[in-house]
Amino acid sequence: MSPETLIVETETMIATSEAPIIELKDVEVTFTSRTGSLFKPNKVHAVRGVNMRIERGQTLGIVGESGCGKSTTANVMCGLQMPTKGQVFFNGEEVTKRGADARRRIGRVVSVVFQDPATALNPRMHVADQLADPLRVHGIGDEASRAKRVKELISLVGLPSSALDALPGQLSGGQRQRVAIARALSIGPDAIIADEPTSALDVSVRAQILNLLTDLKRDLGLAMVFISHDIQTVRYVSDRIAVMNGGKVVEEGPAAQLLADPKDPYTRKLLGAAPSLLHPNLDLEGEY
Repeated sequence: MSPETLIVETETMIATSEAPIIELKDVEVTFTSRTGSLFKPNKVHAVRGVNMRIERGQTLGIVGESGCGKSTTANVMCGLQMPTKGQVFFNGEEVTKRGADARRRIGRVVSVVFQDPATALNPRMHVADQLADPLRVHGIGDEASRAKRVKELISLVGLPSSALDALPGQLSGGQRQRVAIARALSIGPDAIIADEPTSALDVSVRAQILNLLTDLKRDLGLAMVFISHDIQTVRYVSDRIAVMNGGKVVEEGPAAQLLADPKDPYTRKLLGAAPSLLHPNLDLEGEY
């Protein structure tokens, strides 16, 4: 191998390793509403020119009030929503116009934890089957290895093995969310998108789930997108924060810097007006 070839291959490896897991470039999403006339329906611009990078091992918090476009942005990231304009990249590969094969590959890279575990889980399936189902869909392992993986997952999220025989309705809200997180981890994704994962839970359980997500991100080297309307909750788990308003990112930066010195009036409004959904004296480093 010539020195020139070695240099080119080394540069390619470096570029690949530095590529973000997910990258959005000038993404816009427009929906046609039911208002307006038949020939001129009104359009809703849910996302306007959004640029975001989800880096390995980092947590990006997306915060904003309801209707600001944060969940639509998350849907673009995980492949559930096609952008009207702009580009989407996964591990450096453009997948803006993705077919079935690209969607399957995205599903192996990115998993989603939804807001309400009661609706995210099948009420008629036992927990063990819920955790094994993604493995079967993606053709990972045989039944014996899947059963072993299911036991590892339930332990990973801090639930006893007896929970595997339960139906979702037999579990508490916090336990169901732990199962939903275990399901999201089942195929070993590079990134997790958590869309308001604690808003349906009571205060003490929220802290437990935040601790769990933080620990999993650290121990497994995951990237994470944490979406919430509560900026005080986002601050506990995020390395960077993006503030959205009216479908646009109005401010983004390192979490500590953005919270200490917010530049945009809307960010200052969120910090001043929204009380923390966590108890003010709650220590997230403790055990619950």
